[in-house]
Amino acid sequence: MWRMVGRTAAALRRSLGEETPRRLVHASGSVLPLLYLLELAAWRQVQALFVVGSLAAAALEVLRLSVGLDWRIYDRLTRSYEQDNVAGYAYYMFSTTAVVLAFEPRIAIPSVLMLTIGDPISGLAGSGELRRVKRPPALAAMFGTCVALAAPFLYRTPLAVLLGALVATIADGVKPTVEGYIIDDNLTIPPATAGAIWAGLELSAAFGLELSAAVLSVTAAVL
Repeated sequence: MWRMVGRTAAALRRSLGEETPRRLVHASGSVLPLLYLLELAAWRQVQALFVVGSLAAAALEVLRLSVGLDWRIYDRLTRSYEQDNVAGYAYYMFSTTAVVLAFEPRIAIPSVLMLTIGDPISGLAGSGELRRVKRPPALAAMFGTCVALAAPFLYRTPLAVLLGALVATIADGVKPTVEGYIIDDNLTIPPATAGAIWAGLELSAAFGLELSAAVLSVTAAVL
C-alpha cells in the first residue's frame, strides 16, 4: 500500500513539474493588461502588442508544424496531444487578441485575466491532472478566482461578474471533443467569458440591476 502511495506522489510531483512552465506562460500574459492598468501604455498600444504576439505565435506554429522546427522549449510548453496540432499557447494568443480587439477594457481585461490567472490556479487546485470534467475543488477555485478578478472592473453589475465567472468556470472545467479532438480552453475561456460579461452588462442595464452609488457607499461602510 505504501509503495503505491509513494508511486502516486512521485507521479504527481512529475506532473506538477511538467505543468509549471505552462502555468508561467499563462501568468505572463497578465503583463499586457497590467501595462494599461498602471497607465504605462494606452489601450491601443496594448491591442497592438497582443496582435504582435498573435503574429509571432502563428509564425512559430507554422515553422513547428510545417517545417519541423524542434526547439527544446516546445517540449516544455506543449502537451503530447499537441505535438501534431496547433499548440495551446497559440490558441491563448489568438483568443485573447480577439477579445482585446473586440471589447472595451472593462470587459476584455477580466476576460483575459480569467485565462492568465484563473486557469493556472484551477490547475493547481486540480493537482495538474487532465480530466474531461475537473473535480469540484478545481471548479470552486476557478469560480472564486474569476469572481475576485472581475469584481474590481464590474463592481456595479454583480450579474456580469457572476455570469462571467460561471461561463469561465464551465469553459475551463469541461473539455468537449469534436471528432476526437479536445477543444482547448485557451481558445474558449476569453471569448466565452467576454460574451457572458457583455450579456450581464446589457441585462443589468435593461432591468435596472446596476448598483447605485448609495448602495455601494453603504456596502463599503459596512465592509
